[in-house]
Amino acid sequence: MPDPFDSDYVNLTSPAVAHYVVIPSDGADLPVRPGALYVNSAGTAVLQDKDGESVSYEVTAGAVLTLRPTRVLATGTTAQLVAWY
Repeated sequence: MPDPFDSDYVNLTSPAVAHYVVIPSDGADLPVRPGALYVNSAGTAVLQDKDGESVSYEVTAGAVLTLRPTRVLATGTTAQLVAWY
C-alpha cells in the first residue's frame, strides 16, 4: 500500500506508526519505549521511568497516557495496556 507520509520525520507529536500489547514484567524493560500508552481495560498500571522510579496509576478504559515508561511492572498492574510508538 502506498504511504504518502513515509518520508515524513516521526517525532512525539506525530501519530503513532506502530503498536504492541504490553506484557508487564518486573525484570524486563519494554521492547520499544513507547510515545504513549492506551488503556484497553481499566485497572492499575505500575510504570517505571528511565531513572527506575515506579509510580502506580489508577486508569480507566480508553485513556491515553502521554508517558514514556521504560517498564510496566507485573506486580500491581491489573490494567491491559497497548504501547504506541
